[in-house]
Amino acid sequence: MSKLTVVVGAQWGDEGKGKITDVFAKDADFVVRFQGGNNAGHTLIVNDQIYKLHLIPSGVLYVGAVSIIGNGVVVDPKVLLQEISEFKARGVKVNLKVSNRCHVIMPYHIAMDEGITKLQGGLAAGSTKRGIAPVCADKAYRHGIRLGDLLQPEFFKEKLSVAYNFNKDVLEKAFNVPYLETLENIFNEYIEYGKQLQEYIADTDLILYDAYKNGKNILFEGAQGMSLDLDAGVYPHTTSTNTVAGQVSVGTGVGFNEKLKIIGLAKAYVSRVGNSPFVTELPETEAKTLRDKGGEYGTTTGRPRRVGWLDLVQLRHAVRANGLTDIAITKLDILAGYKNLPVCVAYNIDGQIIREMPASVYDLRRAKPVYENLLGWEELTPEKIKKIIVGGYEALPENIKKYLTFIEKEIDCPITIISLGAKREETIIK
Repeated sequence: MSKLTVVVGAQWGDEGKGKITDVFAKDADFVVRFQGGNNAGHTLIVNDQIYKLHLIPSGVLYVGAVSIIGNGVVVDPKVLLQEISEFKARGVKVNLKVSNRCHVIMPYHIAMDEGITKLQGGLAAGSTKRGIAPVCADKAYRHGIRLGDLLQPEFFKEKLSVAYNFNKDVLEKAFNVPYLETLENIFNEYIEYGKQLQEYIADTDLILYDAYKNGKNILFEGAQGMSLDLDAGVYPHTTSTNTVAGQVSVGTGVGFNEKLKIIGLAKAYVSRVGNSPFVTELPETEAKTLRDKGGEYGTTTGRPRRVGWLDLVQLRHAVRANGLTDIAITKLDILAGYKNLPVCVAYNIDGQIIREMPASVYDLRRAKPVYENLLGWEELTPEKIKKIIVGGYEALPENIKKYLTFIEKEIDCPITIISLGAKREETIIK
């Protein structure tokens, strides 16, 4: 890895960022989450042990790396404490620091999430109902609660009284939903969370700035994917934070004024949890086969994911919006056994061929995929995958190499990381 490496999703999320972050984390001094919240879910498989993360960065299994949750992450303290506890119970030392500037998800945010989703109807994003959008809204309203506030009881109560009354009024007067949780109960509960998290709360921007100036290796881990970015994504069917690599400085509080290595994660096909137009989506009869083979069920929610063929219109947008220097392709093993693999190279919108992602959801609703068909490859047994990993890129089946070369030419970005399974070691770095 380079001194500053960013791992981001190039699709809808669930591309395998946790695994690739874990692969690079062995050489990192710091592993940093810079956006999102516990609506994200990253899965690691190490020594046949499965670890599921929602807030803690995917470098937590390396003793030498400090895990940082930056100010761009919104934190549910109850979830964070539970995650810390689970890792400790499994014998993992949690070397973690959390920004005192992180905004805190409160109980009324989760209640608000339900009401907002019902109100939005067909324009809803398919929220995980974790309170992410409402906490981001309170942040913009400027009456949000930050993690450092939980360590200052008098100031916390002053801020909470404003935020609580605002959200309670919206719930009861706009959504006609009674909100029975009292301000006093919330105050007492969250003051206790502050006490339990005090050892982890810090000025992480200062820690990272010092690390940067001293030439430390810093690895940044994104959550979700580019098409869920609040600005660059398929708005309004997005998440509530910026998921692109440009968020790194905003979400850590440090301006990194040198070139970053930016790795965009993409599955060899596409999956999507939530609502929005999905141009290459497979009909359910075909989707179930691919979904079950790929284990396409949400880490956080358990929801079945929508699945479709690889969309290079989307990937071109990801290269441009993130400034990608590298692509990591995951789940190539899942496509083994297909004789033909359609790859979407453009959209047909009312007879017009479009090679770049349109901004309009109305246009995307009418878009039809323009496919090129590539030859598939034979099934990859565990024994074959082991031989390929030992032999490296040249040992890949010829049709996989052709598949990768086709993608590189279409999106004008090199594929330097190839994943053939969920385990850490099932990875080729070209």
